[in-house]
Amino acid sequence: MGRLVLVLVTLFGLAACSGGYAPVAERSINSNSRPLPKSGSYTVSKGDTLYSIAWRYNLDYRELARLNNIDSRYLIYAGQKLRLQAVSAAVTKTSSAQVSLPAPVKPLSRKADSTPVQKKVQAPVAAVRAPVKPQAEPSTALTWRWPAQGPLLNGFSNTSTKGINIAGKSGDPVIAAGSGRVVYAGDGLRGYGILVIINHNQEFLSAYAHNSRVFVKENDMVNGGDKIAEVGSSGAARDMLHFEIRRDGQPVDPLRYLPRR
Repeated sequence: MGRLVLVLVTLFGLAACSGGYAPVAERSINSNSRPLPKSGSYTVSKGDTLYSIAWRYNLDYRELARLNNIDSRYLIYAGQKLRLQAVSAAVTKTSSAQVSLPAPVKPLSRKADSTPVQKKVQAPVAAVRAPVKPQAEPSTALTWRWPAQGPLLNGFSNTSTKGINIAGKSGDPVIAAGSGRVVYAGDGLRGYGILVIINHNQEFLSAYAHNSRVFVKENDMVNGGDKIAEVGSSGAARDMLHFEIRRDGQPVDPLRYLPRR
């Protein structure tokens, strides 16, 4: 009887251990930034926005909109196929093989009083020019502030984190680092967990990842210092805020813009 009890206790203990929490290593933020597909296009999925697609491929959302003839509302729909890169504009070279030349004119016998034959002058061939990339819109001044109060866990890396990680505990406030409009709020970008992206002045965007709760939605206007979320561990192995700044679609070091502590 005693041995039976011991066996049962051991089995229950093993079952309890197998059902325990096993921490999952944080997915690399870099795993979400993908190389452009060979097809050069992307099919929109439910929950995507133009901004989140541009973010995934390190593109400027304005250029992405221009390539696909999308107006300033930046509206897209599930199933829509977007071009991610411009087709190389090949400059047409004028050559004898490409331009039809007139057949040689046979000499004409003419009488002494005949009118001289006038040569037909060909119009010059117009050169084909590559499309001109629109200049970036002028940016307004931004006053940046720290999005969370915790200590810095690690600095910027363009090949891995693409931003900075700030320590915190679940429920700590996450504030907007500057005024702007919320252009993404969701969990559709792998590696970021629950994410908020703010468009500040067309040139700069900022992102706030791994949140536990979000208090804004897309198209909300926020002021710098407004609480937009709470620190969490969504998509991460610990509670923290992952913060990024992108300028014209490219990651930049947030410590270049945030005030010194």
